[in-house]
Order: sequence, then C-alpha cells, then structure tokens
Amino acid sequence: MSSSKLDTSGAFNPVKIQLSETQLSIPTADIRVRKSGIEFLSVKPVPIWTEMTVDLYSPETSRKVHCTGVVVGCTGNRHTGFLVSIIFMNLSRQSQHCLEELDRAQSV
Repeated sequence: MSSSKLDTSGAFNPVKIQLSETQLSIPTADIRVRKSGIEFLSVKPVPIWTEMTVDLYSPETSRKVHCTGVVVGCTGNRHTGFLVSIIFMNLSRQSQHCLEELDRAQSV
C-alpha cells in the first residue's frame, strides 16, 4: 500500500531574486579619499555590505583604475544626503598609487 501527495504549498519552487544595478557618477571634488577607500555624498542610500566597483581617474596620468570595495557605512537622510563610506579590497600597487595621487590633488 502506498500513497503520495502532490505538494501544492509552493515551498519547493525556485526563488527569484532581482538586483537593481545602481550607477553613480560623482565629481572628484565630492569624493574624500581615505587610506583604503573613499567617502562621498549620495542622494540615495546604499545598503551596508553592498559590493561596489569604482572607476577612479588619476589626475596626473588620466588613466582609469578599476577598484572593488564594500560599503561599510551609510549615514544621513533624504534631506541632507547620505554619506557613503567604501573600503577597497585587494588593491594593487597601481590602484593604491592612484588613491595617493587623488589624496594629494585634494590637499592642494
């Protein structure tokens, strides 16, 4: 004797996840360079632990440097804006040099 029951609960259906791609274009003057990352003001909040890719442009060489980082802080509100802090991961020497150039350019 055997019996079977068809599962109609939906518990075993595949889960659909949609991620919205956000692209920000921020002027160099609005970015604060930190030791291993950057801070900037955004009109939209960015969730903490979001992985982001950032293209930085060196003012001296005009080369694009591609960095990957993680959002470690996002404070503020919709009226004053959100201060987003990103820490870069696995920076190459070239990328670190570009950050130092940006920091020097801002200090002048």
